Amino acid sequence: MSKKLFLGAIVAALGGLLFGFDTAVISGAEQSIKEVFGLDSFQHGFTNAIALIGTIIGAMFAGKPGDRFGRRNSLIVLAIFYAVSAIGCALTVSWEAFIFYRFLGGLGVGASSVLGPMYISEIAPAAFRGRLVGLFQFNIVFGILLAFLSNFVINLNIEVDAWRWMLGVEAVPAVLFLGLLFLIPKSPRWLVKMDRNAEAFFVLEKLGNKLPQKTLQSIKDSLREDRQLGHVKLFSKKYSYPLLLAFLLATFNQFSGINAIMYYAPRIFGMTGLAEDTAFLQAIAIGLTNMVFTVIAMSIIDKFGRKKLLIVGSVGMIIFLSLTAWSFHVQNFSGYGVLVYLIGFIASFAFSQGAVIWVFISEIFPNAVRASGQAFGTFVHWFWAAVMTWTFPMVAELEIGGTLAFGFFALAMGLHLVFAIKMLPETKGKSLEELQEELVKKEDKILEVNGFG
Repeated sequence: MSKKLFLGAIVAALGGLLFGFDTAVISGAEQSIKEVFGLDSFQHGFTNAIALIGTIIGAMFAGKPGDRFGRRNSLIVLAIFYAVSAIGCALTVSWEAFIFYRFLGGLGVGASSVLGPMYISEIAPAAFRGRLVGLFQFNIVFGILLAFLSNFVINLNIEVDAWRWMLGVEAVPAVLFLGLLFLIPKSPRWLVKMDRNAEAFFVLEKLGNKLPQKTLQSIKDSLREDRQLGHVKLFSKKYSYPLLLAFLLATFNQFSGINAIMYYAPRIFGMTGLAEDTAFLQAIAIGLTNMVFTVIAMSIIDKFGRKKLLIVGSVGMIIFLSLTAWSFHVQNFSGYGVLVYLIGFIASFAFSQGAVIWVFISEIFPNAVRASGQAFGTFVHWFWAAVMTWTFPMVAELEIGGTLAFGFFALAMGLHLVFAIKMLPETKGKSLEELQEELVKKEDKILEVNGFG
């Protein structure tokens, strides 16, 4: 693997670090924000969900600037969004302004979750693509861990307006991300799409591609076929199979409850009777587990494949979510039962859904609709994330809220297991162009076998 290829993947994946940090940092600040602005449970849920609403919009519209201005140049703009959002949230004195800055950060999260994996998948050869796109997921979970650690340290050492410091510190990695983006090349597939073939060949060589001319011709042939078809609509029968896969995978990802747990980890532990400091510390255990098992999954994803990881992880998630729901049902919070169950769930999620989703969605759509297809899958993911985050505080306040929430998550993972076994194809070790041809051929057959045709 060339240094240029590794650098490009690492830098693009820093968008994932900001994504993860922004997602988890609110967990330490949400209760203070509720008190400072005097919010009821509905407003509180909306305040926590507004970043995710921005994420939905960012995911929806990321494809067009990504296609017009390039993946790298668009990421540069998003790095600025992250920095402005962090500084604005730290300094704001009104709820309305806070909502705006969190929304702006959400735009950055949504768009970077489309363009980051897309960029990496387009510079990476098939043999390394799973691991390199997996760097984006690794940085997401590393960002989550950093947010939990940062929240814990700030909570211990700052007594006045600690929540402002929790949110403002994100400006540091945002500025670092912005500077490093100027050091990486543009996507060769985007360059070919813009008819800048000489530049694309040069980039492929710099990235260490062993057969740059053959790869360039393969990309050109694929794009030529798409252009001959004229304007290609994503929502057409031709792409119904990858659309269905992206929709279901993204939906099940959020129905696992992962974002609700990340956003409200200290609150969930508080529901079991833990003190505030202990709840923050146990949230760190969640973040550390998430990172460790993501690394394990990344190291084997290209060897064992995406599908096997999803099946194994589904079984673990079903078991641990069911045990958590039972603990809330019988109100048995003695010892470390809930902590162990949630760590088990996080390990299972990170090993499967967490490591696979961004890799898989970046692989299954052909060149002509890759940007819009990636945007669709990411939109679905963040739509359900917003719904879960907005509604969780209201559910948590119910007498049986814990039982209802975790029981639903466990049931959803049972359905996800069936989906992984019956419907998902394996994508490991195949070029993006090979996958495009294969998925088109298999679409009608697979849909018919599984009762969707």
